[in-house]
Amino acid sequence: MCQIFINADPNLWQSKAHSLRLHGVATSIRLETLYWRVLDEIGKRDGLSVNQLITRLHDELIDARGEVDNFASFLRVCCGRYLLLQLAGRIPADLNVPIRSLDPAYVLAGEPAHGGKLARRAPHALAPAPQA
Repeated sequence: MCQIFINADPNLWQSKAHSLRLHGVATSIRLETLYWRVLDEIGKRDGLSVNQLITRLHDELIDARGEVDNFASFLRVCCGRYLLLQLAGRIPADLNVPIRSLDPAYVLAGEPAHGGKLARRAPHALAPAPQA
């Protein structure tokens, strides 16, 4: 089992700082490369740079919650939710479909916290694991 994970490209878990300005204030966010790639994909779907996406997420989070305790963790969770919702078919895998075009009620209805259940797609035929 662990070979699937430990043989991943080590660059994916390397931490990278990304500098940006949030409303004129210079700041830096440190995330692993994998998260930067996912954020880039999310942003590109709506024609946004990573900086523009992060600024939008920050602003909307402040509007909804009034504060940001751990923004880097929030961004990691956004990436994880994006991938899970894609896997469940709630966010189309077609990268030409903008996130802004999706119905949030439909997307969120698939999450357990919103009364839904993230459906798992049927697994492909798998070769049996070698016996030790």
